[in-house]
Amino acid sequence: MNTKIILIVLGEPNSTFSEILLKYFKKKKLKKIKKKIVLIGCFELFQKQMKFLNYKMPINKITKINDSLKGSINILNIDYKFKKPFSVISNFSNKYIEDCFKLSLKLIKNENIHALINGPISKKHFLKKKFPGITEYIAEKTNSKKPVMLIFNKNLAVNPLTTHIPIKRVSNLIKKNKIIDNVKQIDEFYKKKLGKIPKIAILGLNPHCESIDSISEEKKEIIPAVKYLINKKISVEGPIAADTFFLKKNIKKFDVVVGMYHDQVLTPAKTLFKFNAINVTIGLPFLKITPDHGPNFEMIGKNKSDPASIFYAFDFLNKIR
Repeated sequence: MNTKIILIVLGEPNSTFSEILLKYFKKKKLKKIKKKIVLIGCFELFQKQMKFLNYKMPINKITKINDSLKGSINILNIDYKFKKPFSVISNFSNKYIEDCFKLSLKLIKNENIHALINGPISKKHFLKKKFPGITEYIAEKTNSKKPVMLIFNKNLAVNPLTTHIPIKRVSNLIKKNKIIDNVKQIDEFYKKKLGKIPKIAILGLNPHCESIDSISEEKKEIIPAVKYLINKKISVEGPIAADTFFLKKNIKKFDVVVGMYHDQVLTPAKTLFKFNAINVTIGLPFLKITPDHGPNFEMIGKNKSDPASIFYAFDFLNKIR
């Protein structure tokens, strides 16, 4: 049986991602990592960054994925012109990042790929307001209509029903069918990949799940969705007021919480788990994981970044089905 491959798109070249990967490879020792690891990005740049950060590891430039070796950093090269190992983030890297994603999506259709990990990108420069986030970017490139962002920690995962959008637009996007679709996909993911029937909490939108309006989002969209899901024998509860949900006595009852907007669930999740979480995109033709950190431009080249999220990503991939 062929060794499965973890494909890693290096993403924004001027980020802390190369540093974080190198910290993982050093700590875990490349020879002990069971799966082959193939990076997609600029070989020469990664080599220069490795030297700048003072890491010494076997690095293997390959032209096709079958040439990848266990116990080595394999890189499928994408050309990128640069002057220094690390620089400021700008539009200059956009074409390079796009080429990296194009190659990864081409490979993942035909090769023995276990999962895709993508490094951080700049929403301002790379996405240019065309997509709310990388979740939606990959979804469009793969013709996936209903991607679900799941920020996963084994103790509690969170799903924002709406992602990187202005707060003023959230209310109009709270829909019964969207809640149902998200919950059904999350439920299926837990059962198939983790062998577990998840207990799922659904938060309200308004403070205390109450509104001065005659018809609230809870009454119109959230409660009907919860009733539908219960009838489908999915383990859900809600709507639950967000202000007290994240108390320890409450969160220990659930595996997943679905919130109505991004910061409603990500702020408490990051407070609780720091970088011990990963962004899993459900609803694609393959499993995609993003370590839960951005480019972190303030820390670029300083070798002081917290690598916890990439450790969590690999630990997760070693455990799933």
